[in-house]
Formats: sequence, C-alpha cells, structure tokens
Amino acid sequence: MPGISTGEGMDRGGIGKLRESLCGSLILPRDGEYEASRRVFNGMIDRRPAAIARCIGEEDVRLAVSFARESGLPLAVRGGGHSVPGYGTCEGGLVADLSPMKGVRVDPEAQTVRAGAGLTWGELDRETQRFGLALTGGRVSSTGISGLTLGGGSGWLERMFGFTADNLLYAEVVTAGGETVRASAEENPDLFWALRGGGGNFGVVTAFGYRLHPVGPTLLAGMLAYPVEGSEPVLRAYRDFMADAPDEVGGGCAFITAPPEPFVPEPVRGTRILVLVLCYIGPPERGEEELRPLREAAPPAMDLLRPMPYTGLQSMVDAGNPPGMQNYWKAGFLNELPDAAVDALVEQARRATSPLSQLLLLPMGGAISRTPEETTPLGNREAAYNFHAIAMWPNPAEDPEPHVGWARETETAMRPWMDERVYLNFIGDEGMERVRSAFGEAKYRRLTAIKRRYDPENLFRINQNIPPGDGRQPQASRSRTAHLR
Repeated sequence: MPGISTGEGMDRGGIGKLRESLCGSLILPRDGEYEASRRVFNGMIDRRPAAIARCIGEEDVRLAVSFARESGLPLAVRGGGHSVPGYGTCEGGLVADLSPMKGVRVDPEAQTVRAGAGLTWGELDRETQRFGLALTGGRVSSTGISGLTLGGGSGWLERMFGFTADNLLYAEVVTAGGETVRASAEENPDLFWALRGGGGNFGVVTAFGYRLHPVGPTLLAGMLAYPVEGSEPVLRAYRDFMADAPDEVGGGCAFITAPPEPFVPEPVRGTRILVLVLCYIGPPERGEEELRPLREAAPPAMDLLRPMPYTGLQSMVDAGNPPGMQNYWKAGFLNELPDAAVDALVEQARRATSPLSQLLLLPMGGAISRTPEETTPLGNREAAYNFHAIAMWPNPAEDPEPHVGWARETETAMRPWMDERVYLNFIGDEGMERVRSAFGEAKYRRLTAIKRRYDPENLFRINQNIPPGDGRQPQASRSRTAHLR
C-alpha cells in the first residue's frame, strides 16, 4: 500500500482544503516548524509524517479524523508525545496534534476539573493546585494527560486515589466516523469502560472530566538515598514497611545515578544509588510520624525528605528524564517480592549499562487493589509491585544492543515473580499477543467488541492496538522499533 508509507493520499487539493478548514495550523515537511513539530519524547523514534494538524478544538480534530479516513492515510494522535513506542507520530501519514488544546476549568466546590486533551501534567497540576486539589498524575511533568489516562495512569498518588483512569468522570470523544460523543457511567458506558485503560483504540478524546481530591499545596515528600552496594537490606526494609503502610504513603524505589547537584556530596556524584521516593498525602507533621519507622529501619546516607509543594514532587524527577534521549523500556507486575526478587533487582541495578538508565519499583495496594478488577480494562490490581526498567542513553549513533539487552535481562530476571499482564504505558511495541495478555482474555474480548462498534475499520491503530476483527494487526501500525522487543 504505497499511500501508507509515502503519503500519496495527500493530494494537493485535499491538503489545501484541510488547511483552509482548520482553525489551527497544518504543518507540512516544507514548513520551517516541521522538524521541531515531528519530534517526540523518545529520541529513538525518527518518523516523518506527511502532515501535522495542530488542532485547537474539537472541530479541528473531527476534520483531521475525517481527512485521514477518507484519504486512507495512517492517523497518529499526539497529546504530550511521551509514548515510548512513538505512537504520537507516524511515517507518511497525518498526525492530529492535540497539544494546543489546553483549556482548564476547575470547580473547587464540586472538586472536579474539565481538562483539554493537550495539557501536560505539569500544566494541569498548576491549575488544580490553586485550589489545593489534585489527582493521580504522571511522574514526569511533561507527560501528556491523554496517553497517561487512556493507558490507565500510574503516579505517586495511586495508593491513595487509585489510577488516573479510576478518577475519570467523563470523556468527550471524536469517533472514527467523525461523530462527537460523551462517554461516562451514564452515557455510552461501554465506551467509558474501554477508555479507562484500553488506550487510544476507540476515538480521539478531546477533553477529560476528572474527580479531584484535597492534596497539598504543601506535603512531606522527597528522597532517602543509599549506595547501591549493600542496598538489599534497605529494599527489604522498604518492602516490610510498605506491607502495612497507610494509603497516604506514596512513592517508590529507583536505582539511578547520583546527579551532579549541590545537594549531593561530591564523592557520591556519578555513582549508582538507591533512592526511596516518598510522599505523605496529609499534614507534614503526621507524615513525619508515619515515616519515622522506615527512617529508623534504614538510616539513609542522604535524607532529602522535607515539606515541599506538591508541584515540586510532581517535577522532582524531570531532570533525569529529559526529552530526546534514546529510550527502551520493559516492565511487569510482581505478585510478590521475596528476598530472591530483591536480590535480583539489586543485581540488575548494578549491571546498568548507561548512567542515565533507571530501575523503578513501585508499590501498589491501597485504593488500587480496593477497586474491583472488572471496573476498568487494566488488569492485575492485586499485584504487590510494578517494576519498570528504563534503558536510556544520549547518543543515537551508539550501539543500542547493550542497553536494550540490559532491559531485557532485567525482565528475564524478574520473570519468576511476574504476572503475564502488564501496564502497557511502561513498555514498547511488543506485538498483539502482548496486548492481549496484558488485559486477560475476557477483558480483551470485551474490548474487541467495543472496538468493532466504534472503529470497525481500525482507523485508530497506531497504539497498543486492539484490532476489531480477526486479530491481525495491519503492517502500517507497527513500530520501527518493534524488532527490539
């Protein structure tokens, strides 16, 4: 299908009509802003769309969807562009760029917000924190709200308030047919269910309605840091502490390279360390009491835990996750974390091949596990932990195999304790069977039926795809990095 890869469906008359019809702009390869506009978070992704429609409203989205459908072009939908497989762009097709859609309306009395699909979590947090409100959001502030929500949504607050999708009240959606519908528990409830973890398979969400919760504006948060050597007892102490910790205790563990920052002692800079990222959703003085047993069980080499703005917590790891780096990710839910699993994690942390690579261990439980499994497509709410291996390196000319190999080896090392289901936002393009197993067979069948109703031709296929028919995945939807599975 030449039009899929070369953009032959973009005839001059049609593209001219689309450009005239949009309230936003249409960026073509000849335009000066094209190079910057086609880039996404993961530097491994180097695709050249035939056109980028910068949508400023629902009607622009409808026009872009209709144009892609009628021309037969691939359609990619971009919110924040953080998808590690690069689903926010495509080769030779049309990108519907939602990033200009940044409207926010907070209702502080109802504790709700209507949020435009182009917002990042940093932008949304800034607005909701004006009223001391928040919901579970991305751990990196430049992450878009759209992809995170549609994939389920993991963040520092999840043990207290559940996943992002658990706080979704409604979504305004442009379907493959160009219709605008509202999905909620009362309207189109099947679509609403699918959107809460089923990804971008069912339409383009132009606005999200969320439930908010009192958070901050100041809370106890920060890091406790330890040398990676000899960190096994620290990780076991953390595991034992979290087994009985109240929902208000959020955070996770991260094996990283100590940054060259003033708060890091000079001999420690550039060495591998374990950090316990901690936050307490409540009065800081109460947090000091709740976290004291962990500090006593595992006295840190560096104690960076202190009262800080919630927005500071939400941007705390931004510097370690800059855009444009080469990224390859693996992940998995862990049903348990015995001593052998702790030892395996620490050993893999020691073997990291790049100083930028990270190995995260995120505790679940709390509100996550109390939400009934059938409430959303996202599976395995009973898991004890979610691990995330982030292989990251700066140079695109460098051989990726050592870094990719480290992430794969980490997954293999953790496999004895892994569930077959996975949080799809934390992995790359691993194929259709991985998507199917991520949801489990019953939920996957339900998602497929909803897909057939709302997108029978699989227009929305550049994602962790759920085909509407016999399960075959169109070649056009495959990532160029799929060979690195």
